[in-house]
Amino acid sequence: MTDSTTKIAIVGGGTAGIDVAARLSQHFPASQITLIDPTEKHYYQPLWTLVGGGEAKKEDTCRNESDLIPPGVNWIQESVTQLLPGENALLTSGGMRITYEALVLCPGLWIEWGAIKGLPEALQSDPRVASNYDYNTVDKTWAGLQALKQGTAIFTQPSTPIKCGGAPQKIMYLAHDYWQRHGVADNISVKGYFAPATIFGNPHYVPALNKVVERKHIEMHYRRDLVAIDHLAGTATFQNLDAPEEMESVAYEFIHVTPKMYPPEFVAKSPLAIADGPTKGWAEVNKNTLQSPKFSNVFALGDVAGIPTSKTGAAIRKQAIVVEQNMVAHLAGKPLPNQYDGYTSCPLVTGYGKLIMAEFGYDDKVLPSFPLDPTKERWSMYMLKKHFLPWMYWNLMLKGKA
Repeated sequence: MTDSTTKIAIVGGGTAGIDVAARLSQHFPASQITLIDPTEKHYYQPLWTLVGGGEAKKEDTCRNESDLIPPGVNWIQESVTQLLPGENALLTSGGMRITYEALVLCPGLWIEWGAIKGLPEALQSDPRVASNYDYNTVDKTWAGLQALKQGTAIFTQPSTPIKCGGAPQKIMYLAHDYWQRHGVADNISVKGYFAPATIFGNPHYVPALNKVVERKHIEMHYRRDLVAIDHLAGTATFQNLDAPEEMESVAYEFIHVTPKMYPPEFVAKSPLAIADGPTKGWAEVNKNTLQSPKFSNVFALGDVAGIPTSKTGAAIRKQAIVVEQNMVAHLAGKPLPNQYDGYTSCPLVTGYGKLIMAEFGYDDKVLPSFPLDPTKERWSMYMLKKHFLPWMYWNLMLKGKA
């Protein structure tokens, strides 16, 4: 085993890891920061909804990870296998033991495609089965929308926490809009099978989204969790979460699946994880300071954090500032100066050129960035999502400037 020492270890090189690394390198020599992530590529995932809807090219969402890591930051291109916060250390897949003065935990979440029986095989073999949640499957969504002329189209949302909580319904609205524009919508029965009890987690936006569903004549089934796909039979099996022994098999001509998502195993099995309850396994931090209650030199942010807000890039943009300022203060022995209010944003695409910009924080508090009714569908917000937000991501956010 190789031993290595660093002042600050950052686990994860996604949105949160790169943003925080860029911010902290403005306070400390970059050589004192070590980022651990095995990936070769970095993806701007929020645009995958528009890729699936034929509005963007997936190649525009991908960059080399090596081009994004701040200059001088040490990059260990390995996976973390174990967290040892009691020893201020972590172990990697390549046999390294890295000790640190402070740790930033932001490895994201794990998508478990196999948690839905038959899904991996269906995605590989059946052109009617698609998902916007992977770079390698997002093209299937657009191909599937174009191919469908009649029949049943199903869109699912699972019972686990997911990143970008609005994504399962965004593609449903875009798909309906596409079929309507091509004169086949009357021949297609669009059905949503969602595990949550309502269309959206924040009640302030539910009435507006219910109107979208009604306008598009979408048949919604709530508290239904996809448990299996039989692509040879063309059927999807759903569990009734209010009567778990009750299963329903539904035939499809097209199905867009949002897979189940979980905290990374090395986090869930560590002392840094929440021990029990509905957020068991996610990283335990104070929801305002983002500091671990057990290990004061550990901060967590992004999708891995077990805090009561939606897992989005917009949330990370605000969290990164809090972690930056609080980490610097902690290392200087000063009180933590910043608090995160739970801000998150779900740009809810409701059709081509239409978007509801849902912004909110803890306790469902609405936190709009613009002096406009946030529940209204707007062309301007669609343009913001399609053009400005990707530019801001690559040019400002990943450089710690947003």
